[in-house]
Amino acid sequence: MDNLDNPYTPNAGASPEVLIGRDDQTASFEILLRRLQRGRSEQSMIITGLRGVGKTVLLNRFEQIATGVGWEVVEFEASKHDDARFRQTMFSQLKAALLRLSPRARWTSRAQRAAEVLSAFAVSVDQQGMWSMSWDIPPAEGLGDHGDLGMDLTDVLVAIGEAAAEVNKGVVVLIDEVQFLAAPQLEALIQAIHKTVERSVPVTFVGAGLPQIAELAGDAKSYAERLFKFPKIDSLHGDDARRALTEPAAAEGALFDGDAVDLAMEITRGYPYFIQELGYQVWTVARGNRVSREDVALAREAYEAKLDSSFFRVRLDRATPLQTAYMRAMAQLGPEPQKAADVARLLERDSTQLGPTRAELIEMGLLYTPEHGYAAFTVPDFDKFMLRAVPHLEIPPIQRRSARRSR
Repeated sequence: MDNLDNPYTPNAGASPEVLIGRDDQTASFEILLRRLQRGRSEQSMIITGLRGVGKTVLLNRFEQIATGVGWEVVEFEASKHDDARFRQTMFSQLKAALLRLSPRARWTSRAQRAAEVLSAFAVSVDQQGMWSMSWDIPPAEGLGDHGDLGMDLTDVLVAIGEAAAEVNKGVVVLIDEVQFLAAPQLEALIQAIHKTVERSVPVTFVGAGLPQIAELAGDAKSYAERLFKFPKIDSLHGDDARRALTEPAAAEGALFDGDAVDLAMEITRGYPYFIQELGYQVWTVARGNRVSREDVALAREAYEAKLDSSFFRVRLDRATPLQTAYMRAMAQLGPEPQKAADVARLLERDSTQLGPTRAELIEMGLLYTPEHGYAAFTVPDFDKFMLRAVPHLEIPPIQRRSARRSR
């Protein structure tokens, strides 16, 4: 079939032709906006899930919904930066949102006040010599200038929320990869959203991150579990998984045989990214407008090679030899979550020696802890890849630190 007509989109964050199996989450988001528009409270959301299940795609859908009803969207992908860089990002995004809410020439007193609070929020960074503002609004006094990230961000979001309410609009903060926010940044964000709820201003936050983010949010603020919903998205099941494969093809006039779909479901196990990748590879080998089981079987090698060279490999390439050995040991033990002591035993060490390595892999977003003492891969089928990529478990020698006599 013609590659120009290939309807599958195996790219990071790329929206599929048809978004299937996420109706509950989109309905919850629509209710969230509608309740806030009426001045009523509703829990914000932090979506959790493994890599490749469509968290970013869902955030993109939320952005479309929000802008469709006239709300302003502040969106970015979190990364490991200090608080000054976080302030800079928030200032730039919120400044743009305020200017979209109302042109500067038409600002009311509330909009002007919001701009001044934003300036104060920025000045507290500028005084440290980190960066400079790009507008000439004088900073407010006593708001946004405390030097405390949580208090300052609270002042900013409340002020912008009040300005938005005045023009019958609202603001949605969408942040992807939330687990990469530093603890003070996540705490500040939760604190600020909590205050917007108390003040009944139309500001909300939706984040997306790996499974550990629910625990991180709870650690940051004890009331997070009451402030947020934590919907978990996973692989697609049953008819949803089959439709995700067949409907894009049907829109281009191609049909899958039933046994071809069965094999595709066996290979992908319903994971959205895997479905897109397999569908893409099948499209390149199928002839005519019917896809047979043989076509799927023929595409499987190219599908696995593509995943190995990109989706999986980019994560392994970041690992040190000991980190690689840790993940290879986990894969050898099986696909389910593995106990730290069992991994350590296989690596001929004790758990305390490997504790830092395990923590590093969690911080890198390669592992998460589904329960105390256990770790699991954040990427579906990563255990199978590790067995293919590292055929033999190689145990690095223990690096002993040379003792230095204190003087």
